[in-house]
This record gives sequence, structure tokens and C-alpha cells, in this order.
Amino acid sequence: MNPIIKILKDHHVSDQKIAELFQTLTENPLVAMTVIPSLGIPAEKLQPLMMMVMTNPDLIKQAVAELGLDFSKVEEAQAKLQESK
Repeated sequence: MNPIIKILKDHHVSDQKIAELFQTLTENPLVAMTVIPSLGIPAEKLQPLMMMVMTNPDLIKQAVAELGLDFSKVEEAQAKLQESK
């Protein structure tokens, strides 16, 4: 199981919320960064999770594939983010 998904499941985040989070990550990663803290994960686990999400796009790609979502949206969002810098 993908480590990001595992952390979310370990903290009793529903499958629906996990799918919604990764859908948001594929469409707008910046918005997803505001959604993650609202999932009820304790602060000591939240920061490592946020770092994992922000610094390891391969884990996001794996999770998106595991959930059956479209990774091309993630790549488009990353390209837009790079353009805005």
C-alpha cells in the first residue's frame, strides 16, 4: 500500500475522503495542501505527511494509480505551478 494512503487509513480517513484528496491533488495541489490539515491527523503525524506529499511526486503518482485516478492532471498542475514561479 502507498505510504501516504497508509497514513491516512491509519488515522481513519475514509476511502471517499482519500479519493477526494487525491482528486484535489491532481487538479490543484495548492488547494490540497489546505485540505490535508482538515482530515483530523495529529500534528506530530501531519508534518511528515505534508513533507511526503510536497517532496515526493512519485508517491503521489503511485497513490493516484492505486486509486484509479488520472495522473496527467497532476503533471499539468505541476507544469502550471512551475510557470507561476
